[in-house]
Amino acid sequence: MNNTSSSLADTLERVLDKGVVIVGDIAVCVVDIELLTLRVRLFIASAQTAREMGMDWWTNDPFFTPKAVDPDIGKNELAQANADLRDRVAALERALGEERA
Repeated sequence: MNNTSSSLADTLERVLDKGVVIVGDIAVCVVDIELLTLRVRLFIASAQTAREMGMDWWTNDPFFTPKAVDPDIGKNELAQANADLRDRVAALERALGEERA
């Protein structure tokens, strides 16, 4: 029993240290028509190993890191830009309507 748990611990340590990538595609087809494709990419490693490989998406995700950048910052700017564009489109539509009349 001790040998098994020791080898399992060694294997887990090696996987977390080096990392493992598992890749797979699942396709759902009916009469040779592809309806759905799922691409699965699974990377298993320690946080330190992932950072060393350039994968540190969780450092800017507010769900995982309270100090991460808030995605709602700039939301008012986007809403204002959207309103400005709507006004411009409405003005262009009015100008086109006057030209046709």
